Amino acid sequence: MAMKIRLARGGSKKRPFYRIVAADSRMPRDGRFIEKLGTYNPLLAKDSEERVQMNMERVQYWLGQGAQPTDRIARMLEAAGVREKAERNNPKKGTPHKKAQERVEEKAAKAAAAAEAAAAPVEAPAEDAAAE
Repeated sequence: MAMKIRLARGGSKKRPFYRIVAADSRMPRDGRFIEKLGTYNPLLAKDSEERVQMNMERVQYWLGQGAQPTDRIARMLEAAGVREKAERNNPKKGTPHKKAQERVEEKAAKAAAAAEAAAAPVEAPAEDAAAE
């Protein structure tokens, strides 16, 4: 059975509240879980102690049993000092999408055409002077 330590959403609309749970990875997000390990309230201030509460003994137990934390839980465990900080790599972050790249290319082409048009009249009189 593939175990995950993940968030299960609770709370009302636009007022999220999450339980940190150990669950089978095949179960739905808010469905059946094996054990509740803590809570996460994203509406509280980041420096609040009640924002993330975890039973570290049980989290360590499940990690020892082979449970894989999700990305968000892994970050919480890194902040708590339980896990080592993982190196993350997202090379596509910040690169413009296809339409934006096309707009940049069009703008560069227009700028190049304008530069050529501005440079062309200056060269023509110089050539006429050299011919005389």
